[in-house]
Amino acid sequence: MKEIIQSLLSISKQGESCVLATVLSQTGSTPRTSGAQMIVQSIGGIIGTIGGGLVEAEVIKTAREVLRNGGLKIKSIDLRAGASADSIDVVCGGHMTLLIERIDSLSNNFELYENLLEHLRTGKKSFQIAALPTEDTADKGLERCLVTTDQPIIGQFNFAPSVLDQLIQQNRSDRTPSLVTIEGQRFLIEPTYTPGTVYLFGAGHVAQQIARLTDMVGFRTIVLDDRQEFANRERFQTADEIKVLSSFDQAFDGLEITNDSYLVIVSRGHTHDEIILNQALKTSPKYIGMIGSRRKRDTVYKSLLKKGFSENEFKRINCPIGLKIKAESPQEIAVSIIAELISVRAE
Repeated sequence: MKEIIQSLLSISKQGESCVLATVLSQTGSTPRTSGAQMIVQSIGGIIGTIGGGLVEAEVIKTAREVLRNGGLKIKSIDLRAGASADSIDVVCGGHMTLLIERIDSLSNNFELYENLLEHLRTGKKSFQIAALPTEDTADKGLERCLVTTDQPIIGQFNFAPSVLDQLIQQNRSDRTPSLVTIEGQRFLIEPTYTPGTVYLFGAGHVAQQIARLTDMVGFRTIVLDDRQEFANRERFQTADEIKVLSSFDQAFDGLEITNDSYLVIVSRGHTHDEIILNQALKTSPKYIGMIGSRRKRDTVYKSLLKKGFSENEFKRINCPIGLKIKAESPQEIAVSIIAELISVRAE
């Protein structure tokens, strides 16, 4: 989502219009799921993907019409072999509904997109809300507003406050776009969802490669180390936040560890790893992983047993970290770790 919002902001600042395609819903086997987005630019380029192949070609064709004529279309694509209306020559077996809309370069987009980026960076919960037209094709695009619990609405919402409250309450826990009908009016509600925060404890060569990949696959990334010469913006250009610690003894101070947190321990030695793991086991994240050999792991576990931890608690830890792909270089190790994080997130 972050790449799409960054691109929309950049395109708007350049004074260009573009088309945004969003997968609203899907059933059966489809190339992408709800929330996947793709931008079709007026200059012909695309950013993101909603599935590739013939599905994408069909959407690009429709996007060009919308870019030329304005407005929006809600398009159904049937992926069953032999399907009729709106069918294309694929046999995935599913069905997709997409919103294809022109995004014009309007001044109110700047504030909305900039706030969205900040919410993605900080993990703040917010919603984009727009009223949909009664027909699946409309001459005008959507007018979105951005809603949070503690800030004024950005944009226009021309309905009763009770409708807004109902929309938020019904979709508070959603992570993908949804269509909601209230009092005969259809609304599109899009939560600002960051699919997990990776806390990288350590800012060495492996952590540097991991941070590049976490950004690519949509994780929010926070880097923590006690060495400013390693934990800095020059080395971690894509990280959402960098924390220089006075000591790993206070590594978790001020951190909000939740079920959407992934703790990756890749510090510069087993002494630091043990200090971090000691604190990690007192929290409840979705994932704890520690780099190192089995010998190093057993040494750390033995020390923690003496400090009151149990063998059962060690079952929460992924060590050696990463999928077994015979990785050797920092880049390969990073790939194995990211693959494991993706697998855990998908569960």
